[in-house]
Amino acid sequence: MRGSRSRRVAAVLAVAVVVATTCVGLGLWQLRRLDERRALNHEILDRRSATPITIEEASGSAAAEPYRPAAAHGTYDVEHEVLVYGRSLDGEAGHHVVTPLLFSDGGAILVVRGWVPFAMQAVPVREAAPPANQVDVNGFLAPDEGDGTVPPDADGIVGVLDVGGIASSLPYDVFPLPLQLADQTPPQPGSLPIPVPLPELSEGPHLSYAIQWFSFAVVALVGGGILVRRDRRATGGL
Repeated sequence: MRGSRSRRVAAVLAVAVVVATTCVGLGLWQLRRLDERRALNHEILDRRSATPITIEEASGSAAAEPYRPAAAHGTYDVEHEVLVYGRSLDGEAGHHVVTPLLFSDGGAILVVRGWVPFAMQAVPVREAAPPANQVDVNGFLAPDEGDGTVPPDADGIVGVLDVGGIASSLPYDVFPLPLQLADQTPPQPGSLPIPVPLPELSEGPHLSYAIQWFSFAVVALVGGGILVRRDRRATGGL
């Protein structure tokens, strides 16, 4: 009888320890994710505050990094405009209008000119036509969301901002990162597209998740202890 009780107690404690160890491991993993997110946010803030660069040709530059301020001068090629499908703004569904800006040397950079409502699904978007002459665009370099394998469909719609994929449909070289417009001269003639704000930086839910996992570890150990104590009382151990 005593041997059976000892095995039962050992099993309960073993399960409690395994569960607690797993929960602690998951909590520590969430803390590592938090450290990574904080480091990334710090890196993005550093890039946002860096000296703006001027992009004048399609060839890449060592100074070209996502979120760095940048400027470009050229003429929009509206005939090769695309829509990045399914992007929301203030909770409203829509798309991002992406238009190549042609440099004087014949190359281009993809400019994320802004957001349009979901009903606008044909390119070029006439309600969001850019100035016809040369423009100066100021903004930030945006991340390339693709791997070069997602070209626009026959209607000029693409699911992700895949620079290589979009460039594969264009008759000229394209800068390796898109330029997210903040303002341009001359300004947009109408109210559309609406410039896309930079994403807000946050630490995400990692800290709260870590606390939850550590709490589960405590619950597992305390619960295991309570079960063992009840078992001992039931069998006259105390």
